[in-house]
Amino acid sequence: MITRDCIRELLSAASEYPVVTVLGPRQSGKTTLVQAAFPDKPYRSLEDPDLRLLAQQDPRGFLADLPKGAILDEIQRAPDLLSYIQGLVDKPGVRGRFILTGSHQPEVHKVVSQSLAGRTAILTLLPFSLAELRHYRASWDPFELMVMGTFPRLHEEGLKPDRFFNGYIQTYLERDVRALINLKDLRRFQQFLTLLAGRVGQRVNYASLANDVGVTATTIKDWISVLIASFVVFELPPYHENISKRVVKSPKLYFVDAGIAAHLVGIRTAEQVARDPLRGGLYENLVIADILKSRLNRGGNAELFFYRDSHGNEVDLVLREGRSLVPVEIKSAATFSDDFHRGISRFHEAVGKRALPGLILYNGEQSLTFRDTRVRNPLRTPDLGL
Repeated sequence: MITRDCIRELLSAASEYPVVTVLGPRQSGKTTLVQAAFPDKPYRSLEDPDLRLLAQQDPRGFLADLPKGAILDEIQRAPDLLSYIQGLVDKPGVRGRFILTGSHQPEVHKVVSQSLAGRTAILTLLPFSLAELRHYRASWDPFELMVMGTFPRLHEEGLKPDRFFNGYIQTYLERDVRALINLKDLRRFQQFLTLLAGRVGQRVNYASLANDVGVTATTIKDWISVLIASFVVFELPPYHENISKRVVKSPKLYFVDAGIAAHLVGIRTAEQVARDPLRGGLYENLVIADILKSRLNRGGNAELFFYRDSHGNEVDLVLREGRSLVPVEIKSAATFSDDFHRGISRFHEAVGKRALPGLILYNGEQSLTFRDTRVRNPLRTPDLGL
């Protein structure tokens, strides 16, 4: 197993806080990461029914066997433990005593905010980034990667993507979704997932999705909240100077792993991706998810947006760097065109001095600079500086 880019931030956080909580989707490598970072710490998985029962019925006895702390995996399975951990770490000088992992974001955030506020650092680990995947292969075909996905087991164990995603989606539906909501019609939720994958990179139209699935717009919003909470998708909000407008305007949705989206819409080969109408959206998903991973691996906030004005001028991605903004255009084409720069030009006109020189990420061979804007292939450039 390769060394994850997040490990430096994890070790740094453990040197400052008594508890570190690592969140992320199932199969993203959380357990492997924390065990590699803290090989001498006892490990307890709360997915184990016997251990979970002990932790729930006798939390003091459970923790008494771990006097120097431990790694506690899937802490959302026994959230009451956190109240008892609070008492153990609420002393000056305690550092890195407990390392917690969790897959259900709202449950973990709720109990952590109640019991460990100010006592834990919270990190998020997503599947492999492009930088991490270079340990397996120096260069990747983006269309192949869209099908294969970036989950660690796919690359470590050479699993077949089709079989892996079948199992992953079924496990997610049967365990995580049912744990978060009272899902009465599994068939409609599966249909909703497929429709969402087919609209990747588009602004969310709740009414349209509701009509297509046959549920209310409120239900669609609830289901999207569940997908975000369990790290299946993430939102890209619109950029507005006025924060209240960001809340009102519809976000775009992307999958944490583009392979899930490709699988849901029936794409099974790189050749299919290359000629599919969803090619641009999936490529955009792959790149934006990677930029998100890069920021999270360094312990930062996402601070990612898209931009669209009233005239329809749009920039695929806007990164906030302090008070400055970096516009990024993402194209799946292999040939550079000066049309790629049009949205960035409009963005500079609208934002003024706050806008830094932009970046165009495309699927071509050339690296160049066009009107102060760097043009790069994200799968061939080791560090985009984002």
